[in-house]
Amino acid sequence: MPTYTVRQAARYLLLPESTLHSWLVGKAYATKGGERRRAAPVIRPALARSPLLSFWNLVEAYVLAGIRREHRVSLQKVRRALSYVERELDLKRPLIEQEFLTDGIHLFVETYGELVNASQAGQVAMRKMLEESLRRVDRDPKGLAERLFPWSRAPSEPRQVEIDPRRAFGKLVIAGTGVPTEVIAKRLRAGDSLKHVARDYRLTTDQVEAALRWELGITAA
Repeated sequence: MPTYTVRQAARYLLLPESTLHSWLVGKAYATKGGERRRAAPVIRPALARSPLLSFWNLVEAYVLAGIRREHRVSLQKVRRALSYVERELDLKRPLIEQEFLTDGIHLFVETYGELVNASQAGQVAMRKMLEESLRRVDRDPKGLAERLFPWSRAPSEPRQVEIDPRRAFGKLVIAGTGVPTEVIAKRLRAGDSLKHVARDYRLTTDQVEAALRWELGITAA
């Protein structure tokens, strides 16, 4: 279901909006002969004409964002590496399927590493980061993504916030609750104390502080 605007998804994933937009609609580039072309999208959005992202699109962007933090993303090379994984594992959407966490990461890292001339050490670092990032994605019995716990500094950080399409219309919420982080931030900016907000929403002050840290990170992004 198309749910998230590019701006909203970029905020949740701490990504530049222009970067996410290029992943969804492709990016114009010039050939050596001076001809202008447009690279195909890396992610197929649920609604192309806006574009609008589904929750699964959000998870796909989350995985690519992790790759971007380790290596400069080339749309063409990422697409070629993903196409290889799709063919080898017979997957339509490898970034959100369980097989990508098991066999797909190795194939992707190996292929992408060769395309961008990443060192062996760089490939090992990318593989570790992807594995840790994907462990923050809960899956349904069929192995498809159903809940996401994004990270801001490192994949090993506590699961403080989550995105679940069944909670708060898919907004970023405090983990284990239906309380959107943006609601908490608005209350605090309005002058309410941490203890007051925590009491109103039956949260701990640590949870309130976590929501505020995420919103501050989103604002900075």
